[in-house]
Amino acid sequence: MSTNKRKLLNRYHVVFLVQSTMFGTGVLSLPQRLSSLGYSQALFPLLFGVIASLSIWPMIWINSKYKNENLFRINEILLGKWIGKSINLFIVLQFTLFLAAIISSYMNLIQTTALPEQTMTIPVLFFLLLLTYIVNGGIKSVARFCIMAFFITIPMLYFLRWAIEKGEMSHLFPLFNYNGHEFFEALRKGYLSILGYEVIMFYFPYIVNQKKAYKHALVGIWISIILCFITTIVSVLYYSEWQLENIEFSVLHLFKAGEFSFIERIDIIGITLWIFLILSTAAGYLWSAKKGLDSLRSKKKKYHVYLITIVIFAVVVMPISHESQKKLFEGSHYVGYLLLVWPIFLSVVHILRKKQVQQ
Repeated sequence: MSTNKRKLLNRYHVVFLVQSTMFGTGVLSLPQRLSSLGYSQALFPLLFGVIASLSIWPMIWINSKYKNENLFRINEILLGKWIGKSINLFIVLQFTLFLAAIISSYMNLIQTTALPEQTMTIPVLFFLLLLTYIVNGGIKSVARFCIMAFFITIPMLYFLRWAIEKGEMSHLFPLFNYNGHEFFEALRKGYLSILGYEVIMFYFPYIVNQKKAYKHALVGIWISIILCFITTIVSVLYYSEWQLENIEFSVLHLFKAGEFSFIERIDIIGITLWIFLILSTAAGYLWSAKKGLDSLRSKKKKYHVYLITIVIFAVVVMPISHESQKKLFEGSHYVGYLLLVWPIFLSVVHILRKKQVQQ
């Protein structure tokens, strides 16, 4: 395939790929993850935005040095074939577990709020079938779905009006009344909720205007951060500190404050629409994991996406305790932090090995 034919993603695709992969199930429980700060968590998403804006720069920089290669190939070029492939295998496994965690979390939400007496095996199966259909269309198909998901779900902001009206403005003050331990606890748990922008290292070769990729990625990041800021500040207004700490998926419960005479449970509408956000996040990761498997086997095969999907299905429905599954997923989340600093390491290796690589 010629280089020009690989350039598929315009600026809108980049903006919404970045935005949608960040905005999945993690946001639903963001107020709970920041609960160590109490009411002072309201401004914390803005700090996440600053960290994300800084940490994405090394990703774009190292990709710009290898314009037609994704992170899997860059690992092999800079670290050698075997070390590179070993790192790539690690990334594929991490993405697979991360996907299983996203899907399991959403299915747990459906089971606890809407279908308490139903098993989730069939819904998980249908979700994965829909996910593979989107991913099989390629990265442009994933990007188009992300744009559609954003415009379908953004009207949900209207449902927050009742929570704002019933909220207590005094919860916003005083600010910054937390200690260092509480700050780092919130940072450690909360930042997991906005991961996803690092996937740009895998679809970077498909971006048409790579020189402006950083600018377009920043727009995507800050759309997500502003949405996180709005949901967090409304949660602070509406909930007590005890509720912020103990209510899981508290953002979704904000919709219960709504009052329509013809709709009994507005939160069910929220759960239903949120599937678009989960699919767009999961599609970005599944497409990247498929590319990783292609890289490991040095073959592009369509059935690779099905292999990964089968593993995800097995992990989600496997008969182990909820606590064990939760620990497994949390481990994969924290491993995800390594991908944020990995481009910095690769940048150092690139500078040291620049002449050898060019030869």
